[in-house]
Amino acid sequence: MILNQVKAKRRNIAGLLVGTFLSGVVVPAGASAQELRVDEPANLLTDPAAREGTIVTLDVTGAERIERETVIAYSGLNPGDTYDASRLDQALRALYDTELFANVVITGADTGNLVIEIQENPVVNRIVLEGNKKLKNDEIEPEIRLAPRQIFTRSKVRADVDRIIELYKREGRFAAVVEPKIVTLDQNRVDLIFEITEGSKSKIRSINIIGNEQFSDGKLIKEMFSREAGGFLGFLKSNTAYDPDRIAADQQALRAFYLTQGYADFRVISAQAELTPDREDFVITFVVEEGPRFKFGQVSADSALRDFDEEAMMSLVGIEEGEWFDAERVEDVVTGLNETAGFIGYAFADIQPSYNRNGDDQTIDITFATNEAQRVYIDRIDINGNTVTRDAVIRREFRLFEGDAFNAAQIRRSEDRIKSLGFFQEELAIEQVPLGDDRVALALDVEERPTGQISFSAGYSSLENFLLAASISQNNFMGKAQQLSAGVNWSRYSQSVQVGFAEPYFLGRPILLGVDLYRRDFNSFNFVGNDRRTTYSQVSTGGGVRIGFPVTEYISAGARYRLVLDEIDLDRDTFFSDFDDSGSLDDDECDPLKAGTYLCGELGNRITSSIGYSLAFDNTNGIRATRGLRASISQDFAGLGGDVKYLRSVAAATQYVGLPADFIFSLNLQAGYIMPLEESEIVGRDEIRITDRFFGPNFRGFDIRGIGPRVERLAYDLEGNVIEDSSRVSNSLGGKAFYFGRAEVEIPVSAGVRNFGLRPSVYVDIGSVWDLTSPVTDDILFFCSPIDADGGLDPQIVRPDDGFASCDDIATGYLQTPGYREVFVGNSPSPRLSVGIGVNWVSPFGPLRLDLAHALLTQDGDETQLFSFNVGTQF
Repeated sequence: MILNQVKAKRRNIAGLLVGTFLSGVVVPAGASAQELRVDEPANLLTDPAAREGTIVTLDVTGAERIERETVIAYSGLNPGDTYDASRLDQALRALYDTELFANVVITGADTGNLVIEIQENPVVNRIVLEGNKKLKNDEIEPEIRLAPRQIFTRSKVRADVDRIIELYKREGRFAAVVEPKIVTLDQNRVDLIFEITEGSKSKIRSINIIGNEQFSDGKLIKEMFSREAGGFLGFLKSNTAYDPDRIAADQQALRAFYLTQGYADFRVISAQAELTPDREDFVITFVVEEGPRFKFGQVSADSALRDFDEEAMMSLVGIEEGEWFDAERVEDVVTGLNETAGFIGYAFADIQPSYNRNGDDQTIDITFATNEAQRVYIDRIDINGNTVTRDAVIRREFRLFEGDAFNAAQIRRSEDRIKSLGFFQEELAIEQVPLGDDRVALALDVEERPTGQISFSAGYSSLENFLLAASISQNNFMGKAQQLSAGVNWSRYSQSVQVGFAEPYFLGRPILLGVDLYRRDFNSFNFVGNDRRTTYSQVSTGGGVRIGFPVTEYISAGARYRLVLDEIDLDRDTFFSDFDDSGSLDDDECDPLKAGTYLCGELGNRITSSIGYSLAFDNTNGIRATRGLRASISQDFAGLGGDVKYLRSVAAATQYVGLPADFIFSLNLQAGYIMPLEESEIVGRDEIRITDRFFGPNFRGFDIRGIGPRVERLAYDLEGNVIEDSSRVSNSLGGKAFYFGRAEVEIPVSAGVRNFGLRPSVYVDIGSVWDLTSPVTDDILFFCSPIDADGGLDPQIVRPDDGFASCDDIATGYLQTPGYREVFVGNSPSPRLSVGIGVNWVSPFGPLRLDLAHALLTQDGDETQLFSFNVGTQF
């Protein structure tokens, strides 16, 4: 009804000739105004004196572009023919039907000397669009059939108006109005102007459901695709624009829902969309009939397959008589039965349910029946679309080969393994092409995507001055699935470089062999007042080799060896003293009073020589998994030579579960412990050095190294009071144990948002880092420095013994200066907890991850962070 009203209005659109007010339109001298109507031509009129007679002569006037003979031929009149009023009217209609003429009149009917007076339709000079903002010219112009140098006709203009309005309807703008106007030019030419009033996007103001008794309107609307506009946070809603196709899909969604609830006779009687009086929005009304509720009756099977009999089929059905009828369960059973038939080689088995409705007791009997089918074998495997990746890289991921019996499970596993390469599109499927009764070809069409990643960043901060970072990696080097990576980071206080290479099929066998080399130079720091002060420097130079191989289809194993030289040092001018506690001259030594007790024990060069292994299980369906489990356990033993001895153990697992409505749930758990294999020689020093400890995974809501044991140094005055305006110095120390858990739900988005590359999620993180021996041994509240003979301060620093109230208790001639107190915090297994939202965005700048997280549970010393992001680009 509403659409008919819109069409009626459109048929009544008329445009009057506009003069020179239209921008860019010049009307030459002598141009005349002409009304442009896009409805039907005026009533056809002949000479009032028309009567029956014979055509004596026949002439044409007004022809400019069209030949006289052409006009006569179109009219169907010839000298010598008899004529009457109906014959002349027929000739006029024939001439108008050519759409070559704006006006036609036949005179001379009283004498038989007929004259056809014509006015030719003008030629289109140009076509102009005005008023369109939401749709650009290049979107509208393909819908316009009229073109410059074509004959102008009303019917063509009317058709073009219809197409433009239909284009706006597809964009949800049902209030759009298109008015065609012309400007006449010399030589019988016109400019055609389409004046467009786009209007606002038509929303769904309300959805009404009539006839529903068992379920509320709100419950049913949640099952639909369409949504009502407005309400709290209405601007975040999707599918609020009116779309006739979506309304049709809503009817199917309602029926599908009722069929899952046992209402087998449910039907949508009507679905009407009415435009509101202001022509801005739509009101949608569904009239439904629920019908009675049915239960499952007798459930049976009928098999024509030798290796998949009725008993085997019924063992997989799982539907009991007397349960409420559920069409979705029936579909799931059919899918499972067909997959099982495919697993044992029946690629073309077609198992379908047949229904028998019992109206008396409102039950539905179901029989799952299969037709006869032969075992099928793989004839060939065709791969298309790979221009970079070599065929061998893809074929070695297939679990089926030419000549093997068809197996649906192995085909699905092949799809998962190819997706896991990360080289191709996510929606990848192996097609089955029948070649006969017992042969099938497997066809795979791939669409390659970037497998390399390059990132570059530069910046400036008051802490680091200039910062530069660049990295490059290629996971499909030379199309052989080889992994090559290199990276460099540089700033005033930290520099690093690393390179790596891995061959996944060493010597043509499924054995991964990798080599990694790196050098990292890092300067830690803290603040004294507003001045940054470097604390310790750490230089790590090392490398390793690794090997991996499959154990079973889902389990793989690996081994590795690593050799690293760590050099930790402090600035001697700042943190070293030349006198011992008694004041006698000594070699340069780290002074705990200056550096902090936790640092002095870390100084020196140490070599780590470690060997390790790992076991991994992975049955997920690709890199961006939606189902399956990834789990791993690894251990590293340090002590195969070198200076340190420990056993590091780490376990991790992630389970992916596909939820209804395309939500994806994932649960990640991690835990680790590093056990020292020798005791520390110094009391108060932990057996595991700072470079080998755990600092925790990426814990959103907390800063990098923001949780776990740390030392805070507080400045005190001479009276032993904390100096409030001094900067608190805090250094993360890491721990020997950690655990971490994350529950995350990826939120489905509309096709447009998904095509934009956005994948939002919500998550909860929980974890902790702990188990470290406290490095704090003394509370230093003041320093005592001897004064030399000239009255100056001697650079000696004497540590006061316990119980000293002042430097006067030691000896005369000592100057007492403010000191500090070190506090050991954060060494607790108590959980830290955060919640947040994040989004993965495949941006024009590369893959970008944005997170906004709030820490709910913290411990003393933790450092929180509300927002974080990282970015790179692919090639």
